[in-house]
Amino acid sequence: MQHHGAFRLMALICFLSISLLMSSCSKKDAPKETGYFSPGKVSVLTPVWSGNETVGGDPLLLDISNINQGYFMGILNKANTTVHIQIIGPDTITYKYFVSIPDTPTVFPLTAGDGTYTILAFESIDETQYVSLFSQMIQVKLENQFLPFLYPNQFVNFSQDSDAVKLTETLTQDMTSDVDALSAIYGYVTGHITYDNEKAASVPTRYLPDIDQTLQEGTGICFDYASLTAAMLRSVGIPSKLSIGYSSSVKHAWIDVYIQSMGWVEHAVEFNGDEWKLMDPTFSAADDDSIQEYIGDQSNYITEYVR
Repeated sequence: MQHHGAFRLMALICFLSISLLMSSCSKKDAPKETGYFSPGKVSVLTPVWSGNETVGGDPLLLDISNINQGYFMGILNKANTTVHIQIIGPDTITYKYFVSIPDTPTVFPLTAGDGTYTILAFESIDETQYVSLFSQMIQVKLENQFLPFLYPNQFVNFSQDSDAVKLTETLTQDMTSDVDALSAIYGYVTGHITYDNEKAASVPTRYLPDIDQTLQEGTGICFDYASLTAAMLRSVGIPSKLSIGYSSSVKHAWIDVYIQSMGWVEHAVEFNGDEWKLMDPTFSAADDDSIQEYIGDQSNYITEYVR
């Protein structure tokens, strides 16, 4: 995703209060504790290649043993090729992924919740032609609804040893609430990472964020900001959805965050094509009926992918 304007770095513009979260909480989910938030201590969920139930073989093998944890894994056993994976879940959205690095397990999330998924795999012949490898239907019953938004995956890739995870532990060591942790993480990311316009102008089609590289270089594009923020939140047990799509006709990205006392806070952190920001309480609490109608109407937001 490319940036189409000068990036204006924002400081932490507001402290997310309980009233803010109340005004923006999803009404579909009754608030409850996730059982994963660990204030002051990182607790990374680590995907495991079990090999108990597999699909495919050459050039791609999938391990679907742990789909109840909200993910499956794939490994490419052929060099100099790319395999494209499509996942169609109960939300009917087609999620697209790819594998091009051999002998390295890759994690793919099941972000549409419980239900029937179809997994399709295609090998690239050239830039425009593909050959079908296999199609597999799976039935998913998640052990916990939050798991797809807590585990790392190909686009939100982190581990216990990631520098970003170690930093998160330091940033949140004195925090006792997930709201405080969210504010601290957001403040750090937007205060220490600057937008890389040159990178945005030349980013490849199949770009994958590297959260530790983003931290080390102190620059990145919007995808880097989103991946880093989501990884840091997940590392302390705060479920987060990295969503990419459109608001009206404008390319848009946002992070939905689950706050234990409030439920899902939709668009808690947004990139509006120009800047990242925490949700503005004056906007969400505005008396203007047209604004309330717009932000309350999910048809104004078109989601392409949830990572």
